Amino acid sequence: MPTPPTPANWIGLIALGLIWGASFLGIAVALDGLSPLWVATGRIVIGAVTLWGIAVAMGVRLRASAQVLAFAGGMALLSNALPFFLLGWSQQHVTSGFAGITMAAIPLFVLGLAHLLVAGEALTRPKALGFALGLIGVGVLIGPGLMASSGSEFETMARLGCLAAALCYALGSIVTRRCPDVHPVAFGVLALVIASAVMLPIALIVDGLPPLPAARPALALLYLGVLPTGYATLLLVSIIRSAGPSFLSQVNYHVPVWSVLLGVLVLGEDLPGRFIVALAIILAGLMLARRRQLRLRPAL
Repeated sequence: MPTPPTPANWIGLIALGLIWGASFLGIAVALDGLSPLWVATGRIVIGAVTLWGIAVAMGVRLRASAQVLAFAGGMALLSNALPFFLLGWSQQHVTSGFAGITMAAIPLFVLGLAHLLVAGEALTRPKALGFALGLIGVGVLIGPGLMASSGSEFETMARLGCLAAALCYALGSIVTRRCPDVHPVAFGVLALVIASAVMLPIALIVDGLPPLPAARPALALLYLGVLPTGYATLLLVSIIRSAGPSFLSQVNYHVPVWSVLLGVLVLGEDLPGRFIVALAIILAGLMLARRRQLRLRPAL
C-alpha cells in the first residue's frame, strides 16, 4: 500500500521534473550526431555505469531473486529501452516541446492501470471523470493545429510514438511498484544492466558502430545518461516504492512546461499556440481525479 508522501518525496519529485524536462532538449541535441537507436543505447549504458557507481559507493549488494530479476527486466523494457527509442525516433519529426507535452498523458494511463494492478489505487468516480477529461486533452494534443507542422511525412506517426512512450513509462511505473521488496538502487542497476544487454547488440546489428560525435551531441548524450537515466532512476524507484506510482505521476505536471521553455529558449522552437489549451484540459482532468487526496494532504 502506498504511504503518505514525505518532504523527501516532494523534493525528489521537483528534481525529477526539471531533470526530465531537460531530457527532451538533450535528445534533440544528441540526434545531431547519433542515430535514435544509439542515443537510446548510449544513455542506457552511461546510466547503468553511473548508477552502478552509486551502488558501489553506497555498499549496495546486487544479489536478487529470479522474481526480482523478472520485474527488473520489465522495468528495463518499459521504462528504458522502448520509451527511449520511441522518443529518439519521434523527435526527428516533432519538436522537443511536443515530446515533453505528451508526458502529461502518463498520469492518465497510470490512473487506469493502477486501478487494475495496484492495491489502494481504485478508480473512483472523480478519478474516472478526471480520466475522461484528460483523454479529451490528449485528443486535442495529437490533433491537427496544436503545433506548427514539421512537414515530415512521419509527423503523425511520431506524435503517436511519443504517446506510446508515455504509455510505456506508465506501465513501467506499475511494474516497479509491484516488484517484491528490494533495495531501490539495486533494482535500478539491474534494470539498466538488463536494458544495456538488450540494446547494445541490437544497436550494433542495426546501425553498426556509432560515429564519433561532435562535442555538443556527446555532452548531450552524457547528460542524458548521467542525470535523466542514471540518477533519475534512483529517484524514480525510491519515490514509487515509497509513495506509489500515482504520486510519481504528478511529476508530469511540470515536465511539459520545462520541455517547452527549454525548447524555445535554447533551440529556438516555436512557442505552440494551442499547447496551453491541451495541457490545461489534461491537468484539469488530473486535478479532478486527485482532488480528494489534494484536499486531505497536509501542508508541508
